[in-house]
Amino acid sequence: MAPHSDGCANGGAITLSDLARLVGGALDGDIDGNILGIARLEDATMDEVSFCALREYRGHLSGTGAAAVIVANDFEPPRDVRDKLAFIRVDNPYLAVAQVVNHFFPEDEFPPSIHPSAVIDDSAEIGEDVSVDARVVIGANCAIGARTRLGVGCVLSEDARVGSDCHLLPNVTLYPAVVIGDRVVIHAGAVVGSDGFGYATEGDKHVKIPQVGDVVIGDDVEIGANACIDRAALGTTLIADGTKIDNLVQIGHNCEVGPNSILCGQVGVSGSTQIGEGVLIGGQAGLNGHLTVGDGAMIAGGSGVTSSVPAGCQVGGYPHLEASRWRRVVAALRTLPELGRRVHRLEAMHAGEKEEEE
Repeated sequence: MAPHSDGCANGGAITLSDLARLVGGALDGDIDGNILGIARLEDATMDEVSFCALREYRGHLSGTGAAAVIVANDFEPPRDVRDKLAFIRVDNPYLAVAQVVNHFFPEDEFPPSIHPSAVIDDSAEIGEDVSVDARVVIGANCAIGARTRLGVGCVLSEDARVGSDCHLLPNVTLYPAVVIGDRVVIHAGAVVGSDGFGYATEGDKHVKIPQVGDVVIGDDVEIGANACIDRAALGTTLIADGTKIDNLVQIGHNCEVGPNSILCGQVGVSGSTQIGEGVLIGGQAGLNGHLTVGDGAMIAGGSGVTSSVPAGCQVGGYPHLEASRWRRVVAALRTLPELGRRVHRLEAMHAGEKEEEE
């Protein structure tokens, strides 16, 4: 979420009706005027818009000072605000919020430059309009596409390749032979291409299996801060186009993640697991190695996935169960204390009846 506007929005003022057109929405209300920013319901002022995408935030509507609120087309406002607030009705409130934020807080433009403290091997190929910040290291035979920006302290080892229009934030490390597509964002501290975790045990010693494969990241991927994606032992670790990876995610060697999947914070994927297209994995879920997760599957946060998940299936829990069964198990667990007390009472009653019979 963008910071609270101070009335000096980078994208400039825009009328409420124009803002509705910008997001492809319909303005519901007679209010119009210049809008200078976007803020949370509880913070918004009369020259800002806000949004209400979740039912639990409806209670903030009565106290908001926003000029208008972005809502879904089928949103029914509470009766006490129905005639007091203007609404911008859209198909997808979150998409509309992204469009509004991009208007008021457009991405900063960075003039092409190479900081004098950067260390760049003579064999590296640097595209047009590239920006290289302080203390960046670019190794032998690397290639950087046009308009890419490398933040402070990034390290590109030999033979690494980064496409066009990418942004690597401070202290990103690419190991040798990593390939990054176009329009990729990698946040601070992420490591791509580190050795996979593979050892052979001989007696009481663990002998490292050399990890000599590579990593390929597709186009339009985003990788969060301090995420780690391991290089393959042999072959390729692959992250396909459009996939979004949150902070602190670990992806093991030889994994493949299909297009447009989402892996939330602290997910751990063990080696050689294949994840399909459009998969959603909630935070802190862990996946065993050598599994397959089918297209469109959804894995709840905190789950432990111990076997393959079919396409389109929703699972949760540890070990994972089909989602509806998992919810029944969780509901049953809540009744266990009372059930235990009832069993003890029944056992005591039975013991008393048995003593009387004797």
